[in-house]
Amino acid sequence: MRGLFNELEQRHSPRERKEYLVEFPGFRSIFGVKVVPASRDGHVVIPESVNAEMEKSSQPHTVLAKVLTEAINRLSAFRNDYDVLLIALPDRWKKAFESDDGFDLHDYVKAINASRGLPTQFIKETGALFYSCRASVMWRLGIALYCKAGGVPWKLADVDPDTAFIGISYALRYTPEGAVKFITCCSQVFDADGAGLEFLAYETNDVKTEGDNPFLSRSEMRRVMARSLSLYQRRHGGKSPKRITVHKTTEFKSEEVEGCFDALSAVSEVDLYQILEDTPWRGMLFDVPAGQTKPTAAMYPCERGTYMPLGDREILLWTQGDAPEVTPGKHFYKEGKGIPHPIILKRFAGHGGWDFPVRSVLGLSKMNWNNDALYDSMPITLGYAAKLARTVRNMPTIAARPYEFRLFM
Repeated sequence: MRGLFNELEQRHSPRERKEYLVEFPGFRSIFGVKVVPASRDGHVVIPESVNAEMEKSSQPHTVLAKVLTEAINRLSAFRNDYDVLLIALPDRWKKAFESDDGFDLHDYVKAINASRGLPTQFIKETGALFYSCRASVMWRLGIALYCKAGGVPWKLADVDPDTAFIGISYALRYTPEGAVKFITCCSQVFDADGAGLEFLAYETNDVKTEGDNPFLSRSEMRRVMARSLSLYQRRHGGKSPKRITVHKTTEFKSEEVEGCFDALSAVSEVDLYQILEDTPWRGMLFDVPAGQTKPTAAMYPCERGTYMPLGDREILLWTQGDAPEVTPGKHFYKEGKGIPHPIILKRFAGHGGWDFPVRSVLGLSKMNWNNDALYDSMPITLGYAAKLARTVRNMPTIAARPYEFRLFM
């Protein structure tokens, strides 16, 4: 583990994804600060006896969860000595990471430590410790540690600073009989600088469900948007944004639209978009080879950023696809094979052309600070929503306060 800190200050050349993964010059060279281990008192070694205890138990995940909780509690005495807690997990414990009853070690640890305001970083044996491409490991680990310690590694380009983005996600909880008990609503707030990256979470019964899709009442949506706006204002000296764009994966019911406008009456422009990742649509690029007049199927996919209207308020947008700017003069497709599928944008409020929403979604698809990929298929407002909602669902209590996004990364 201490060897990792030494590696973070060394140079590493990429052995994979060389088209866009650049050399890692060292943590301090990139971020301007040095990352060092805490004092010798700031660590706990799990005793070897735990291995046998997990082997004998019919529920090894409960043994591991208990041991880790006790270790984290011991380290709380030294909380002022460190910014991020690293947890090393050997492969021999793998069977205790998840269970058939829905337990997930990652979600469990994130949930209990989020309540304490403690960022955590898992270090797995086959991952950060021994993965062959050390440049990839150092980029991912370095970005994660910098973010979780409170840094902002990059921000959106060419976006009005008075613009805010809100992503809404839900987590349903059920009674033992299978009925919906209540809903946890997560509202993530992003500004153009990438600063803040906070979200609100609270439980409510004032919802309607259609299948597994919950829809808020007018009053509940007003409450969500009012709190989200307040969160933005708190970080901007009481100032409201000129434009707010709201994303969610389900449609906006009329009551939800009205609730948004009730709360955001002081905002000049309000855009509401449903974004769907699963769609049967595909698109193939045809071009006309030199010296020919008949178009033929191209040997590469359509460019990332291509969009096609399906109507006045709905478009297909390719967030995956050819990205020639990565290797000038050449084509580059991150996924490597297959036909890229578009996402669907449906506008429920707002006006104007599609340039702003398209550019915003493409920018937000590169705002995931939890990996070193070229882009994600979904904007960060929604791309992390399912994971976030699932983690929040595991929290013992949900306080009526904002949570920092970095606590759940």
